[in-house]
Amino acid sequence: MRIDVLTLFPRMFEGPMGESIIGKAVEKDLLEINVHNFRDYSDNKHKQVDDYPYGGGAGMLLKVQPIYDNLKAIEQETGDQQKRVILLDPAGKPFNQKMAEEFANEEQLVFICGHYEGYDERIRTLVTDEVSLGDYVLTGGELGAMVMIDATVRLLPEVLGNQTSAKTDSHSTGLLEHPQYTRPAEFNGLSVPEVLTNGHHRLIEEWQLKESLRRTYLRRPDMLAQVDLTPEMSKLLTEIKHEEQE
Repeated sequence: MRIDVLTLFPRMFEGPMGESIIGKAVEKDLLEINVHNFRDYSDNKHKQVDDYPYGGGAGMLLKVQPIYDNLKAIEQETGDQQKRVILLDPAGKPFNQKMAEEFANEEQLVFICGHYEGYDERIRTLVTDEVSLGDYVLTGGELGAMVMIDATVRLLPEVLGNQTSAKTDSHSTGLLEHPQYTRPAEFNGLSVPEVLTNGHHRLIEEWQLKESLRRTYLRRPDMLAQVDLTPEMSKLLTEIKHEEQE
């Protein structure tokens, strides 16, 4: 996969994009990341990338020309390779795990990080997606782009050592992930559930499913409402509701 980022602050990406899982993916040539300062593409002699809005209003807007020319330069380099162009915008569609899975199937992603008060509306004609990290406003799109890149890259084949792990993560199944434990079996009077130590795989799987349902029921009932429950899940959920009311 190739990822291009358009930003006014390219140094913000130097650490996060070179460490941990993402850094290893780049080292293995599973991923290519290119960070562009779109100020370099401004046709203004002062390299200005923003201007006052027509009709008045608070703040400055990013101009369309530098971003347009930066995208054209990327297109000349990559040819007709199919890509998603993602505009980071508080008014965009909220980012979630399903979107990360969609992005992970693309050959190329381009992230446009905004700043200042907003965008010239014509910038939106250049993109395929308008995405928000959540219902709050950051000073720029850089942190949001890093989060989306991380969530996407970890889903690429061979990036994680155990790809099954990504498939069972919270949100990937529609439920929150069940509790997990490691050694020692007892610590400060707290013990690992016995079912996890007896080697009975069917009982372990049933426990994991039930505790995944329990955690989702208690913490994110809104997610549970979106899950198509099997008869087994419905039975377990009934048990959970009874247990939690006791």
